[in-house]
Amino acid sequence: MNIAVIGTGYVGLVSAVCFAELGHTVFGVDIDEEKVKKLRQGISPIYEPELEDLLKRNIDAGRISFTTDLTESLPNVEVVFSAVATPPNEDFSADLKAVFVVTESVAQHADHDLVFVNKSTVPVGTGEKCEEIIAKTLKDRGVDFKIPVVSNPEFLREGHAVHDTMQPDRIVVGINGDDWAKKTLEELYVPLTRVSKPIVWMSRESSEIVKYASNAFLANKISFANMLSELCEATGGNVRDVTKGMGMDDRIGPRFLHSGIGYGGSCFPKDVKALIALSRETGIDLPLVQATHDINNHQRQRYFKKLLDALPSNATVGIWGLSFKPRTDDMREAPSLDLIPMLLKAGHTIKAHDPIAMENAQSIITEGVEWKDSAIAAAENADALIVLTEWDEFRGADLKKVKLAMKGRDLFDGRNIYEPSEAQEAGLIYHGIGIA
Repeated sequence: MNIAVIGTGYVGLVSAVCFAELGHTVFGVDIDEEKVKKLRQGISPIYEPELEDLLKRNIDAGRISFTTDLTESLPNVEVVFSAVATPPNEDFSADLKAVFVVTESVAQHADHDLVFVNKSTVPVGTGEKCEEIIAKTLKDRGVDFKIPVVSNPEFLREGHAVHDTMQPDRIVVGINGDDWAKKTLEELYVPLTRVSKPIVWMSRESSEIVKYASNAFLANKISFANMLSELCEATGGNVRDVTKGMGMDDRIGPRFLHSGIGYGGSCFPKDVKALIALSRETGIDLPLVQATHDINNHQRQRYFKKLLDALPSNATVGIWGLSFKPRTDDMREAPSLDLIPMLLKAGHTIKAHDPIAMENAQSIITEGVEWKDSAIAAAENADALIVLTEWDEFRGADLKKVKLAMKGRDLFDGRNIYEPSEAQEAGLIYHGIGIA
């Protein structure tokens, strides 16, 4: 099948490359000329395990190509995926300008019937608006092509996105009564459904809600654990023991039930905010979603206050981890972007290391940080060491060697990756979250 994917950001690029790996012919479309130039050379603009190897292989096989010109990709294409960004506005609502521009452009230049698929995370009702735009544009052109609008949200975890695309838990497709579009999507996903990966069919409105609901629920689990962490600190409990005891109940499960400095990244903050905005728009109260957002902000700020209050004046601070989570270079909503300015404003010196995200971090934080090429170099002569991202190499660090490298003794474990006893045996003063 011939496919066009418009937008080669995180979702678009991973989807495009994986569709090509499944044997389809894929055209990646993006307005960023530099990005397209790199992609044609097989260079991925994002770090994601396995992605660049698959990109190069499918370029060599002739199954994927990239262009800045939408009209180059449309002839003979059967499905167009819109995978452009939908960032939050100041009022938390999703900015859908790019979605509607793509919708109108496809309708303006299409010369045959095709299926238009929203892969971007969009609020409920967006598909209906896209249909209206397409109908008006085609009418103004005086043509009568068939372009049904389908919702097909992604459920990718950064750091595991290729696996999640090729071996999904489920494929959610929202179609409102168009048998041809349904048959086309069935054919598209045959390589996955052959190995019993189910397509979950539903209305377009339901599909548009599923992605937001999924992310908000997972974010709520994180915020629930973080709420308990403050209670544990006040009463002598250990939040890791509490959440372990909870998570062993198979009705609850252990995943995402971990306390730390709050969630970040491109999805959870944005999607929780979008549901809050939708709550205001519809007049339907969503108090759990609002509480999830509020607890996340509170958790981050209270730990940072604890940290700043404990530091001596003009301290040298080592920071391990800059990206919002391991296995990615994504800096969106990363705790480091909140904490580093606070530390600099307080007069502290910062030495930072991240295995992957250093280049992205340097493009955002342009002054005041010493960037180190190893974790131990970031810890050398530090009065305190702060762990912000739970990279595996940090989990396995020899804390006795870390203590010898440091000048001070304070270890602030923002991800609870160490046992307090392990840190104490190494001669460090351990500051975890939810551990009295």
